[in-house]
Amino acid sequence: MALPLEGLSAIVTGAGRGLGRAEALELARLGAAVVVNDYGRPGRDGSGEVSTGPAEEVAAAIRAAGGQAVAHIGDVSDHEQARELVELAVARFGRLDILVNNAGILRDRMVFSMSEDEWDSVVRVHLKGHFNTTRFASAHWRARAKSGEGGGRVYGRVVNTSSEAFLAGSAGQPNYAAAKGGIVGLTTSTALALAKYGVTANVICPRARTRMTEDVFAGLPGAPDGTDTGTGLDPLAPEHVAPLVGYLASPAAAQVNGQLLVVHGGMVAIVERPRVQAKFDTKQDAFTYDELDGLLTPYYVDRPEGETFAAAEVLALRHGQGGDSR
Repeated sequence: MALPLEGLSAIVTGAGRGLGRAEALELARLGAAVVVNDYGRPGRDGSGEVSTGPAEEVAAAIRAAGGQAVAHIGDVSDHEQARELVELAVARFGRLDILVNNAGILRDRMVFSMSEDEWDSVVRVHLKGHFNTTRFASAHWRARAKSGEGGGRVYGRVVNTSSEAFLAGSAGQPNYAAAKGGIVGLTTSTALALAKYGVTANVICPRARTRMTEDVFAGLPGAPDGTDTGTGLDPLAPEHVAPLVGYLASPAAAQVNGQLLVVHGGMVAIVERPRVQAKFDTKQDAFTYDELDGLLTPYYVDRPEGETFAAAEVLALRHGQGGDSR
């Protein structure tokens, strides 16, 4: 019986450790040939010397298990290195079918203390890094479709990585939350732009215990207790996230496009798009200050303190608890 991703090729960025590593191994297990991208710097803030070790180790593990993999040591926030990454996949495996954007760094600080470099570096790696690889992957798919391949519809999957920090707000991560929000906008734009070529783009908000989140989840138990999903895994293990990436990369997910999904600990939650809560129309040619004061001030007067557009309730989602469990 054929594997779900047999004959397909994939790129996974930031795949030397943590989530990206688990995702690369899962795609390979499902039959994909994988380009394992990682810059190899040891610091979660992007500091340290570039190393071939992490990417090479994951690629070697895939090959040892009987799969196909090649390592790419490069910085996806660099436009030309992202181009080379996509070109490597095409040269090595004949074409690119799947792009999983995962690479990222953290430089946390409150907004009133954050430096320009702390802002720029996080937005560059996360948001620009997602754009760079998507730019060249999408051009590859469009060119193939325009050439008449598949009657103008080719196989393409983009899986991007956002965060609950965007959904719920994260006071100490304005750079990270903004970048992750931007990735959602990039994903929905990409989904609409590439749908006619047969390409889908979706975004996940994973929760996992990795090098980047070691202090965030430091106080939580390392093994399942009341939240045991029956797997014996730590509820925050990256292996809880990887199967969803494999599914979204597969032919089975052809009808899933432009969606945002929260995933962790044996749970997947589909997040509904924003809806209009209230609408006010001026009774004149244009609003005045007084008219807006008369409409909006009463509307917000009883609003609980701290209630904003942020959806903090997503942080309470657990396996078997909350939401519309199916």
